[in-house]
Amino acid sequence: MQHTSDLSDKFHPNVEYLDSVYKGYGANKNFSGEIETVKCFEDNSLVREVLSTKGDGRVLVVDAGGSRRCAMLGDQIASKAIENNWSGVIIYGFIRDSELINQMPIGVRALGTHPLKSIKKGVGEQGIELNMSGAKLSPGDILYADQDGIIAIKNRNHVNT
Repeated sequence: MQHTSDLSDKFHPNVEYLDSVYKGYGANKNFSGEIETVKCFEDNSLVREVLSTKGDGRVLVVDAGGSRRCAMLGDQIASKAIENNWSGVIIYGFIRDSELINQMPIGVRALGTHPLKSIKKGVGEQGIELNMSGAKLSPGDILYADQDGIIAIKNRNHVNT
């Protein structure tokens, strides 16, 4: 994988930079892939549903509204992501089971941890442009995460870009 700093130099100004507020989890510290998006708040039903589908090396980006009141990803859903070949998950929210996730072959970035699981009402949106953490992220953009940060390079094949 190429480093975010090198990609930033090469593709600036066509790079979106996520705020440096994310903590790293999972055994894969560096990961990348095409973005899929989910927007939900304190309900991880759609996160589980999407990560239960074929990932093909993609990265799921979840706008959970920055909620600090519950976790949007735990070890069971992370296991589903690994089984389905997802490269990583970025959550603008919290996770749980971090000790177990840290041993799993996946990359995860989140704001922190919380032991409470989310509600399950099936509420959320998938495949939409997200405006989170100082960046505009669309399905199909390419995300790169490493120890220097998280960036997304706009996919020039987008119709709405």
